[in-house]
Amino acid sequence: MAEEQSLPYLEERKLVKRWGGPLPVLANMLFTGVIFAVTWWVFQDPRGIMRFYTPYVGYNYCRWWLIILIWMAYIFDFWPFKRSWVRNAHPLQKGVVLSLMSIAIMWVMIHGFFEGILGNFAFTYFNPTQLQKLPGLTDFYAAEYAAQACMMFAVIASWISPAWVVALEGSPWSGLKQPYQGFSIWLGTFCLSLVIYFMTMHNHMGILYYPWQYFTAICPPYWSDFAQTVSANFHVAWIMCCTVVVWFMEGIWERYPFTMIKTPWRRRLALFFGIIVISWCLCLFFWYMQELVWGDAIRGHRRDAAPDWRWLHVGETAIFFLVPALFTQFYLENWPKKFSAPVNILLRTTLVVILGIGLYCAYYMGAHYVLGTQKGFSHPQQFPMIPTIWLIDIWLINWWFMDGWPGWRREDKTAEDFAAERKYHEEELSTWSPAMIPGLCVGIIAGIAVYFLIVAGLPIASATFTLVK
Repeated sequence: MAEEQSLPYLEERKLVKRWGGPLPVLANMLFTGVIFAVTWWVFQDPRGIMRFYTPYVGYNYCRWWLIILIWMAYIFDFWPFKRSWVRNAHPLQKGVVLSLMSIAIMWVMIHGFFEGILGNFAFTYFNPTQLQKLPGLTDFYAAEYAAQACMMFAVIASWISPAWVVALEGSPWSGLKQPYQGFSIWLGTFCLSLVIYFMTMHNHMGILYYPWQYFTAICPPYWSDFAQTVSANFHVAWIMCCTVVVWFMEGIWERYPFTMIKTPWRRRLALFFGIIVISWCLCLFFWYMQELVWGDAIRGHRRDAAPDWRWLHVGETAIFFLVPALFTQFYLENWPKKFSAPVNILLRTTLVVILGIGLYCAYYMGAHYVLGTQKGFSHPQQFPMIPTIWLIDIWLINWWFMDGWPGWRREDKTAEDFAAERKYHEEELSTWSPAMIPGLCVGIIAGIAVYFLIVAGLPIASATFTLVK
């Protein structure tokens, strides 16, 4: 019981539907949809009021907002707010207060730390004002380059921070109380993200201004021969896939099958590096899909034949599947649940794939009519990661901060709830049986067959259907 009382807030609560049938889902989709439409018009829409969608300035804000939400809910467990307030405050009050706090922290990180401190005392490219002092660099590109550099740190952190909690289970600081646990994980993941940033994005920034900055960056970047481009979009591709796979693993996959590894340190390391391996497979597959549809990439080309754009599109494609994965985890409550864990996970994944493909098609066919973006796949103003992550931010606020209001209400988990969770984990997620071997073999064969069906079907589908006319 003491262990249950020390659980993070998101694990101790139970969200219960207020009404039967689809009404809770419809209510929340209407509620979050209105918020998305209003905030998009005010802050992002190129036809709207503030017009942050440039696109990198807008992407910088929505990506940093995402990592701040993760820090607040997953890393700091809503500290410094008292648990009694988090439990008992009205969802609307919590949503407003915590959202405003997240925006304030986001502003401090972007304009205080990266632009104000690092941009003035360490790296010129974090500060657009410093960049404008360089000859030949316009104010537009100065703002875009600074936003891109700052945004890429958030991209890396939005993979590493939740991965440390989901895969490594907060180790070695999981036994500490807040805020000591939060600051320990935050500092550890921040430093690791910074190291990865130096190895992935810094070299990209070193080639954006002529002459290339050979003394401070590896020029041309070490990945240029393999990726057929000097652009860091190559790293955007696999890091975005890592971000998506982390939440697949936490949500619809329930950390399965790694939960069957009994030894804690082996399970944690296997899951952490397993996420990276799965992400690389996904990344290379999405690249191969583009070659099947559009032909071989051409180094030095522009638009959809360019390797740098295709690596970027790998990350964009992955995000289209994260939206239905979170929708399934949150608003469908990880449906279905009545079968065995492998079957449930297979059905959820199939559902997410179908919905992701549908969202991808719908976006490129009609998003430019409602979002103010440009028509086409590879237009410089076409950046689908901005609206998709903006929507994800709103959903995270709705589910984490507002306890799923208005369609859901929060209740305390009972002893029976905790017992049922332990039983499910022990019997479904953590148990290996020789009886599973036939199913595993069938799954491997079916997976190989599906892969070749996709490879054979994509060129046919591309020749038959046209998304952008």
